[in-house]
Amino acid sequence: MAMDPLTVEVVELIGSVVARYHEEYERAAAEHALTGAQARVLGLLSLEPVPMRQIARKLKCEPSNVTGIIDRLEARGLVERRPDPADRRVKLAAPTEEGLATAARLRDSLDFAREPLAELSSEERTVLRDLLRRMLGQ
Repeated sequence: MAMDPLTVEVVELIGSVVARYHEEYERAAAEHALTGAQARVLGLLSLEPVPMRQIARKLKCEPSNVTGIIDRLEARGLVERRPDPADRRVKLAAPTEEGLATAARLRDSLDFAREPLAELSSEERTVLRDLLRRMLGQ
């Protein structure tokens, strides 16, 4: 079944937004001597310590890839591994103070979404958020 012209345009616009976001994210990560994947993991960990398997699920990648990313972030003093207080067999990845500071600087350097979103009213941003959540089944 062919898509109607409006759906085609929406899909193309979403693709453009995603591409621009990834370009800026990669550029911002490089300014902090991080890969895009390292920056995404650090950003995720800045919210709360997370088990390694959960990071892999969230990023939709293999746990072995996450192990390598965490190893490199740990070598730079940005992340540490610690036992989960709820289950000492599980290792949590957690940001160090320097990791939190780096994640904050990285977030502050991402202007791509902030500038266009600033042109939308609070109500428009709320509608956009709700529509995106609905599209993602959240």
